[in-house]
Amino acid sequence: VTVVAAARDSMLNVCMDAKHHKTAPGPEGQLYGQCVLWKDNACCTANTSVEAHQDQSYLYNFNWDHCGVMPARCKRHFIQDTCLYECSPNLGPWIDQADSSWRKERVRDVPLCREDCEQWWEDCQDAVTCKANWHQGWNWTTG
Repeated sequence: VTVVAAARDSMLNVCMDAKHHKTAPGPEGQLYGQCVLWKDNACCTANTSVEAHQDQSYLYNFNWDHCGVMPARCKRHFIQDTCLYECSPNLGPWIDQADSSWRKERVRDVPLCREDCEQWWEDCQDAVTCKANWHQGWNWTTG
């Protein structure tokens, strides 16, 4: 095994150091819904996979329907994205350090297939949000 191959392989079986991730990937036979794709080797627990599908989830204290009801065809893309983030043990190449109180690592610049991107746009183009950036600037004082 070459050094490059060993380094690559070591990045494809890791879990992020983040809020809901397991410390190491492993089988998780009871994963729910769209997260079931990772049941053989997951960084998430069954409970996290269930929460990824909730409109109001404890995972991030965030509601998909924060600006009105998000259409189901659109929401499925956000749920799939959440399952990928929480469950995939293959995000190592995109793990980056995070400077926040609730996670030490995050992923950045994860590639998205053109077909998936186009379908996501097609399914969400009529949905609305009332926020330009979901990652910052929320007012949590009212819960």
